[in-house]
Amino acid sequence: MASALYQQVEQLSRDKGIDPQVVVSAIEDAILVATRKYYKTQEELRSQMDIETGEISVYAIKTVVDEVVDPVREISLADAASIEPAAEVGGEIRIKKPTDVLGRIAAQTAKQVIFQKVREAERDTVYNEYADKVGEVVNALVKRTEGSDVILDLGRAEARLPRREQSRLESFAPGERIRVVIKNVDKAVKGPQVVVSRAEPVLVQRLFEGEVPEIYDGTVVIKGVAREPGERTKIAVYSRDKDVDCVGACVGMKGMRVQSIIRELRGEKIDIIEYDEDPVQYAANALSPAKISRVTILDSETKHLEVVVDDTQLSLAIGKKGQNVRLAAKLLGWKVDIKSEEEKRREVEEQMTALVGDGGATETPLAELSGLTEKVVSALSAAGVTTVEQLGGMTPEQLQDIPGIGPKSVEQIFVAVNQFFGANVDEAVVAHAQGAPDEDELVRSDEEQTAGTEGLANEAGAGEIPQHIVPETELEKTGQDLEAELERGIENAPSADQGEVPQRQDTPAEPPREPSE
Repeated sequence: MASALYQQVEQLSRDKGIDPQVVVSAIEDAILVATRKYYKTQEELRSQMDIETGEISVYAIKTVVDEVVDPVREISLADAASIEPAAEVGGEIRIKKPTDVLGRIAAQTAKQVIFQKVREAERDTVYNEYADKVGEVVNALVKRTEGSDVILDLGRAEARLPRREQSRLESFAPGERIRVVIKNVDKAVKGPQVVVSRAEPVLVQRLFEGEVPEIYDGTVVIKGVAREPGERTKIAVYSRDKDVDCVGACVGMKGMRVQSIIRELRGEKIDIIEYDEDPVQYAANALSPAKISRVTILDSETKHLEVVVDDTQLSLAIGKKGQNVRLAAKLLGWKVDIKSEEEKRREVEEQMTALVGDGGATETPLAELSGLTEKVVSALSAAGVTTVEQLGGMTPEQLQDIPGIGPKSVEQIFVAVNQFFGANVDEAVVAHAQGAPDEDELVRSDEEQTAGTEGLANEAGAGEIPQHIVPETELEKTGQDLEAELERGIENAPSADQGEVPQRQDTPAEPPREPSE
């Protein structure tokens, strides 16, 4: 039958979750240290505990030799034979040391050694048990608060929940049960060595795995989780079975599955989105609940996206303090630039303006503007207007404020500027449509122009002669010929359901009339 001391050892081992032999070794080491300190000897000492009687014996170990050199560790064969008749050279002799003479100080030293050894054994046991459980969710009981940290009881060990691993909106009371994820197990620290967290995204993932059977059996896969603890979480899911709705499986009937997770997270909002291999569609899903107009990949190497939304959806897409777009970018792993339709339109207009400005950087002097008299040019130059572009941007009232510029001069300037810019626009349109032909191709004879016009008229059909091609011979007709043709046109006018003949645009502008004095 075991002694009362050993029974106490077994009870302590059960409470601490350690091996009884570890406690026995701690007691033997403690008595050994106390004995060495009491006798102040350098002898090799060994201790042994008798489980049956509970007695702890300490022995001095000496080696049997023919000639003693070190009396502390060696003994002669003759002296050894007096203690142990069967002693031989090279063997060991155990000489028992009295332990009943150990006083109060030696007992206190033994007690400290025992506590230290048991504590180290307990740490090793906790480390070996929880080191392989990092990332798992466990149930914990709130035990006490130490500063901003919360100490939790895991059953066989204590855990520490630091402030940085807590949700900003959560508070805990002693005796409350919560679920935490094991983040780290440290073997060297003092106090609780298991560090747990309620702010890690993996907590949400593990909660979904435990709540949704489709995730547990692998039918639905969680592709990513982005979280701001206590505020909002976005989780992307994907279904391996086309007949299983991944989002519906996570939400559950009437939202029961996701609501239980929200309650565990103390009301934290959860957005469940569908994962897509296409980053454009994935980005549109990640920015829900906002409706996205279009997504453009700016740079696939640096993972840069541009998202355009309707003006009414901009605030919803950005979220409170940028939370929605920030979580979406974290979930996607891309940099996201979000703009409204109005912002995008202004950006395009600025780019077009800069492009036109670059193309028209060359300014045209007033001397190249035909139709202006030297007097008008001199008056404009004296007022600081030296280019056609400046002149084209002025209003009639601004022109009349210039000394020497009257109403007649304003009309003259108006006609000259219109003819100048109209000619430039026509040249640009023709160059764009025809691919900027060579100068030799632009010079044609009257016969070629007439033949080309007739050919286009035949292809287009009656009443569809292009507006910008008019034979020069028509411009030379007399007034009587034009009146005759007008009468024939009225008689042979097409019915109302036929298209109207477009009017010619290149008819020379009627010269301005002189105002009556």
